[in-house]
Amino acid sequence: MNSRPDPLGARSELEAPARAALAGTRFARIDWVTEIGSTNTVLLDAAAQGAPDGTVLVTDHQSAGRGTKGRTWFDPPGASLLVSVLVRPAVALEAVHRTTLAFGLAAVEAVRDLGAEGVGLKWPNDVFADVDGPDGPRERKLAGILAESRLAGGKVDAVVIGMGMNVHRPDQVPADIVDTAVSLDRLVVGPVDRCELLVSILRRFEVWIDRIGTDGGRNDGTDLLDAYRAASCTLGRPVRLELPGGVPAVVGRAVDVTPEGHLVVEVDGVRRTFSSADVEHLRNAG
Repeated sequence: MNSRPDPLGARSELEAPARAALAGTRFARIDWVTEIGSTNTVLLDAAAQGAPDGTVLVTDHQSAGRGTKGRTWFDPPGASLLVSVLVRPAVALEAVHRTTLAFGLAAVEAVRDLGAEGVGLKWPNDVFADVDGPDGPRERKLAGILAESRLAGGKVDAVVIGMGMNVHRPDQVPADIVDTAVSLDRLVVGPVDRCELLVSILRRFEVWIDRIGTDGGRNDGTDLLDAYRAASCTLGRPVRLELPGGVPAVVGRAVDVTPEGHLVVEVDGVRRTFSSADVEHLRNAG
Protein backbone atom coordinates (compact mmCIF):
# COMPACT_ATOMS: atom_id res chain seq x y z
CA MET A 1 0.00 0.00 0.00
CA ASN A 2 1.37 3.41 -0.99
CA SER A 3 1.50 6.01 1.73
CA ARG A 4 0.90 9.63 0.86
CA PRO A 5 2.97 12.41 2.44
CA ASP A 6 1.18 14.53 4.98
CA PRO A 7 0.32 17.82 3.20
CA LEU A 8 0.87 19.74 6.43
CA GLY A 9 4.25 18.17 7.15
CA ALA A 10 5.72 16.59 10.28
CA ARG A 11 3.57 16.62 13.40
CA SER A 12 4.59 18.19 16.68
CA GLU A 13 4.70 16.06 19.81
CA LEU A 14 2.22 18.55 21.29
CA GLU A 15 -0.54 17.65 18.84
CA ALA A 16 -1.80 14.56 20.69
CA PRO A 17 -2.13 16.21 24.13
CA ALA A 18 -3.75 19.28 22.57
CA ARG A 19 -6.31 17.14 20.74
CA ALA A 20 -7.05 15.18 23.90
CA ALA A 21 -7.55 18.33 25.97
CA LEU A 22 -9.83 19.94 23.37
CA ALA A 23 -11.91 16.86 22.58
CA GLY A 24 -15.60 17.69 22.69
CA THR A 25 -15.05 21.42 22.27
CA ARG A 26 -15.69 23.67 19.29
CA PHE A 27 -11.95 23.53 18.56
CA ALA A 28 -11.41 19.77 18.57
CA ARG A 29 -10.24 19.81 14.93
CA ILE A 30 -6.62 20.74 15.61
CA ASP A 31 -3.44 20.12 13.65
CA TRP A 32 -0.07 20.96 15.22
CA VAL A 33 2.95 20.75 12.91
CA THR A 34 6.62 21.40 13.44
CA GLU A 35 6.92 23.97 10.65
CA ILE A 36 4.78 25.65 8.03
CA GLY A 37 4.86 28.76 5.90
CA SER A 38 1.98 30.71 7.42
CA THR A 39 -0.85 29.26 9.49
CA ASN A 40 -3.18 32.05 8.37
CA THR A 41 -2.47 31.45 4.69
CA VAL A 42 -3.10 27.72 5.01
CA LEU A 43 -6.38 28.19 6.88
CA LEU A 44 -7.62 30.85 4.44
CA ASP A 45 -7.08 28.33 1.66
CA ALA A 46 -8.83 25.69 3.76
CA ALA A 47 -11.76 28.05 4.33
CA ALA A 48 -12.17 28.44 0.58
CA GLN A 49 -12.31 24.64 0.32
CA GLY A 50 -15.08 24.42 2.92
CA ALA A 51 -13.14 23.67 6.10
CA PRO A 52 -15.56 23.76 9.05
CA ASP A 53 -15.92 26.28 11.83
CA GLY A 54 -13.48 25.58 14.65
CA THR A 55 -10.58 24.32 12.54
CA VAL A 56 -7.26 25.06 14.28
CA LEU A 57 -3.71 25.02 12.94
CA VAL A 58 -0.68 25.41 15.22
CA THR A 59 3.00 25.27 14.40
CA ASP A 60 6.30 25.33 16.25
CA HIS A 61 7.80 27.60 13.59
CA GLN A 62 6.61 29.68 10.64
CA SER A 63 8.90 30.23 7.68
CA ALA A 64 6.65 32.91 6.18
CA GLY A 65 4.66 34.26 9.11
CA ARG A 66 2.80 37.52 8.55
CA GLY A 67 1.77 40.31 10.86
CA THR A 68 -0.08 43.54 10.30
CA LYS A 69 1.30 45.91 7.65
CA GLY A 70 3.40 43.03 6.25
CA ARG A 71 5.59 42.73 9.33
CA THR A 72 7.31 39.45 10.14
CA TRP A 73 7.27 37.63 13.49
CA PHE A 74 10.52 36.50 15.11
CA ASP A 75 9.89 32.91 16.19
CA PRO A 76 12.75 30.48 16.70
CA PRO A 77 11.34 26.91 16.74
CA GLY A 78 9.45 26.25 19.96
CA ALA A 79 9.81 29.78 21.33
CA SER A 80 6.33 31.06 20.44
CA LEU A 81 2.73 29.93 20.41
CA LEU A 82 1.80 30.26 16.74
CA VAL A 83 -1.85 29.48 16.09
CA SER A 84 -4.60 30.28 13.60
CA VAL A 85 -8.28 29.55 14.14
CA LEU A 86 -10.97 29.39 11.46
CA VAL A 87 -14.43 30.51 12.57
CA ARG A 88 -17.63 31.11 10.64
CA PRO A 89 -19.42 33.58 12.92
CA ALA A 90 -22.99 34.74 12.43
CA VAL A 91 -21.96 38.38 12.35
CA ALA A 92 -22.48 41.25 9.94
CA LEU A 93 -19.51 42.50 7.95
CA GLU A 94 -19.41 45.79 9.85
CA ALA A 95 -19.06 43.89 13.15
CA VAL A 96 -16.41 41.37 12.08
CA HIS A 97 -13.85 43.17 14.27
CA ARG A 98 -15.58 41.56 17.25
CA THR A 99 -13.90 38.27 16.44
CA THR A 100 -10.49 39.87 16.98
CA LEU A 101 -11.64 41.49 20.21
CA ALA A 102 -12.93 38.14 21.47
CA PHE A 103 -9.73 36.27 20.67
CA GLY A 104 -7.54 38.98 22.18
CA LEU A 105 -9.65 38.97 25.31
CA ALA A 106 -9.31 35.19 25.59
CA ALA A 107 -5.53 35.48 25.27
CA VAL A 108 -5.29 38.13 27.98
CA GLU A 109 -7.52 36.14 30.32
CA ALA A 110 -5.36 33.04 29.80
CA VAL A 111 -2.03 34.73 30.55
CA ARG A 112 -3.47 36.59 33.52
CA ASP A 113 -4.62 33.24 34.86
CA LEU A 114 -0.98 32.16 34.76
CA GLY A 115 -0.07 35.09 36.99
CA ALA A 116 1.06 37.63 34.39
CA GLU A 117 0.39 41.15 35.65
CA GLY A 118 0.10 44.42 33.76
CA VAL A 119 -1.12 42.69 30.61
CA GLY A 120 -3.66 44.39 28.39
CA LEU A 121 -5.02 44.77 24.87
CA LYS A 122 -3.67 47.45 22.58
CA TRP A 123 -6.28 48.24 19.96
CA PRO A 124 -6.80 46.65 17.52
CA ASN A 125 -4.66 43.53 17.61
CA ASP A 126 -1.79 43.43 20.10
CA VAL A 127 -1.26 42.11 23.61
CA PHE A 128 1.08 44.32 25.63
CA ALA A 129 2.61 44.01 29.07
CA ASP A 130 4.07 46.57 31.46
CA VAL A 131 7.64 45.56 32.26
CA ASP A 132 9.71 47.23 34.97
CA GLY A 133 12.73 49.13 33.72
CA PRO A 134 15.27 51.68 34.99
CA ASP A 135 12.83 54.51 34.17
CA GLY A 136 9.76 52.73 35.52
CA PRO A 137 7.25 50.43 33.79
CA ARG A 138 7.49 50.30 30.02
CA GLU A 139 5.14 48.66 27.55
CA ARG A 140 6.39 45.70 25.61
CA LYS A 141 4.66 43.52 23.04
CA LEU A 142 3.73 40.03 24.15
CA ALA A 143 1.57 38.92 21.22
CA GLY A 144 0.24 40.07 17.89
CA ILE A 145 -3.10 39.08 16.41
CA LEU A 146 -4.02 39.20 12.72
CA ALA A 147 -7.58 38.51 11.56
CA GLU A 148 -8.38 38.01 7.89
CA SER A 149 -11.88 37.58 6.50
CA ARG A 150 -13.23 35.65 3.56
CA LEU A 151 -16.38 37.10 2.00
CA ALA A 152 -19.02 35.40 -0.11
CA GLY A 153 -21.95 37.27 -1.62
CA GLY A 154 -21.04 40.38 0.35
CA LYS A 155 -21.31 38.50 3.64
CA VAL A 156 -18.76 37.11 6.07
CA ASP A 157 -18.11 33.51 5.08
CA ALA A 158 -15.15 32.85 7.36
CA VAL A 159 -12.66 34.62 9.59
CA VAL A 160 -9.15 33.32 10.22
CA ILE A 161 -7.58 34.72 13.38
CA GLY A 162 -3.85 34.19 13.76
CA MET A 163 -1.76 34.88 16.83
CA GLY A 164 1.93 34.83 17.57
CA MET A 165 2.74 34.98 21.29
CA ASN A 166 6.26 35.12 22.70
CA VAL A 167 6.39 32.30 25.22
CA HIS A 168 10.07 31.49 25.77
CA ARG A 169 12.77 34.12 25.37
CA PRO A 170 15.54 32.77 23.10
CA ASP A 171 19.21 33.35 23.82
CA GLN A 172 19.59 35.63 20.81
CA VAL A 173 17.04 38.37 20.12
CA PRO A 174 17.20 40.80 17.19
CA ALA A 175 18.37 44.25 18.23
CA ASP A 176 15.27 45.93 16.81
CA ILE A 177 12.94 44.13 19.23
CA VAL A 178 15.08 43.49 22.30
CA ASP A 179 13.66 46.57 24.04
CA THR A 180 10.13 46.38 22.61
CA ALA A 181 9.10 42.74 23.08
CA VAL A 182 8.66 40.46 26.07
CA SER A 183 8.12 36.73 26.49
CA LEU A 184 5.55 35.15 28.77
CA ASP A 185 8.16 33.24 30.76
CA ARG A 186 9.50 36.62 31.94
CA LEU A 187 6.09 37.60 33.32
CA VAL A 188 5.17 34.48 35.29
CA VAL A 189 6.79 32.25 37.88
CA GLY A 190 7.74 28.81 36.63
CA PRO A 191 7.80 27.23 33.16
CA VAL A 192 5.08 27.82 30.58
CA ASP A 193 3.58 24.86 28.74
CA ARG A 194 2.57 25.94 25.22
CA CYS A 195 -0.02 23.17 24.94
CA GLU A 196 -1.74 24.13 28.19
CA LEU A 197 -1.61 27.80 27.17
CA LEU A 198 -3.25 27.04 23.82
CA VAL A 199 -6.00 24.99 25.44
CA SER A 200 -6.69 27.74 27.96
CA ILE A 201 -6.98 30.39 25.22
CA LEU A 202 -9.23 28.30 23.00
CA ARG A 203 -11.57 27.34 25.83
CA ARG A 204 -11.98 31.00 26.70
CA PHE A 205 -12.42 31.94 23.06
CA GLU A 206 -15.17 29.33 22.80
CA VAL A 207 -17.04 31.17 25.54
CA TRP A 208 -16.74 34.56 23.83
CA ILE A 209 -17.21 33.61 20.18
CA ASP A 210 -20.87 32.70 20.64
CA ARG A 211 -21.55 36.18 21.99
CA ILE A 212 -20.18 38.31 19.17
CA GLY A 213 -23.28 38.04 17.00
CA THR A 214 -25.63 39.43 19.65
CA ASP A 215 -26.27 43.08 20.41
CA GLY A 216 -22.96 44.37 21.73
CA GLY A 217 -21.86 40.82 22.46
CA ARG A 218 -24.33 40.61 25.33
CA ASN A 219 -25.31 37.17 26.54
CA ASP A 220 -26.50 36.03 29.97
CA GLY A 221 -25.67 39.46 31.40
CA THR A 222 -22.06 39.38 30.28
CA ASP A 223 -20.94 41.95 27.74
CA LEU A 224 -18.01 41.23 25.44
CA LEU A 225 -17.40 44.90 24.87
CA ASP A 226 -17.43 45.72 28.57
CA ALA A 227 -14.92 42.94 29.19
CA TYR A 228 -12.77 44.21 26.32
CA ARG A 229 -12.90 47.76 27.65
CA ALA A 230 -11.77 46.55 31.07
CA ALA A 231 -8.84 44.67 29.51
CA SER A 232 -7.80 47.51 27.21
CA CYS A 233 -4.52 49.34 27.74
CA THR A 234 -5.44 51.84 24.99
CA LEU A 235 -8.64 53.37 26.33
CA GLY A 236 -8.23 56.44 28.50
CA ARG A 237 -4.82 57.41 27.23
CA PRO A 238 -3.37 59.76 24.59
CA VAL A 239 -2.68 58.06 21.27
CA ARG A 240 -1.30 58.77 17.83
CA LEU A 241 -3.06 57.05 14.95
CA GLU A 242 -1.24 56.32 11.70
CA LEU A 243 -4.01 55.97 9.14
CA PRO A 244 -4.03 54.02 5.87
CA GLY A 245 -4.09 55.63 2.45
CA GLY A 246 -1.74 58.49 3.22
CA VAL A 247 -4.25 60.23 5.50
CA PRO A 248 -2.53 62.58 8.00
CA ALA A 249 -1.90 61.10 11.45
CA VAL A 250 -4.34 61.88 14.24
CA VAL A 251 -3.47 62.64 17.88
CA GLY A 252 -6.11 62.48 20.57
CA ARG A 253 -7.37 60.49 23.54
CA ALA A 254 -8.83 57.00 23.09
CA VAL A 255 -12.17 56.97 24.88
CA ASP A 256 -14.20 53.95 23.75
CA VAL A 257 -14.82 51.11 21.32
CA THR A 258 -18.06 50.87 19.35
CA PRO A 259 -20.30 47.77 19.20
CA GLU A 260 -18.53 47.01 15.90
CA GLY A 261 -15.15 47.05 17.63
CA HIS A 262 -13.99 50.37 16.16
CA LEU A 263 -11.90 52.81 18.18
CA VAL A 264 -13.38 56.13 19.34
CA VAL A 265 -10.83 58.92 19.79
CA GLU A 266 -11.51 62.39 21.11
CA VAL A 267 -9.64 64.90 18.95
CA ASP A 268 -9.85 68.56 19.97
CA GLY A 269 -13.09 67.94 21.80
CA VAL A 270 -14.69 65.99 18.93
CA ARG A 271 -15.20 62.23 19.03
CA ARG A 272 -14.07 60.44 15.87
CA THR A 273 -14.39 56.73 15.06
CA PHE A 274 -11.69 54.67 13.34
CA SER A 275 -12.04 51.17 11.94
CA SER A 276 -8.38 50.77 10.98
CA ALA A 277 -5.21 52.43 12.22
CA ASP A 278 -1.75 51.76 13.60
CA VAL A 279 -1.91 53.02 17.20
CA GLU A 280 0.98 54.45 19.17
CA HIS A 281 0.51 54.98 22.89
CA LEU A 282 1.86 58.36 23.90
CA ARG A 283 3.65 58.73 27.22
CA ASN A 284 2.68 62.36 27.72
CA ALA A 285 -0.70 62.40 29.43
CA GLY A 286 -1.23 66.07 28.69
